[in-house]
Amino acid sequence: HRRGVPQNIGEAVRYFRLAAEQGNAVAQFSYGFCCEHGRGVPQEVGEAVRYYITVSQLKQGLAEAQFKYGLCCFRGRGVPQDDAEAARYFRLAAEQGH
Repeated sequence: HRRGVPQNIGEAVRYFRLAAEQGNAVAQFSYGFCCEHGRGVPQEVGEAVRYYITVSQLKQGLAEAQFKYGLCCFRGRGVPQDDAEAARYFRLAAEQGH
């Protein structure tokens, strides 16, 4: 339990998605993470990558999303393997202290 509320990953994912659809960057990252790892939703790496890239390209991109997208590019996970693209996003994340 967390703060008196039982953990419910399905309910959390539902709220992440609702907030993500309204443009909340942290929710977009969190929903993408759930998609990548199959937490509360079927595992869908392509959907995760879509959210990671969306958050990464914001004016003040979320460093964790930039790193995760770079990792997907580096490994060819959900996108074609691309070392140059991976390096670009690793650099963006590093510039924010990640």
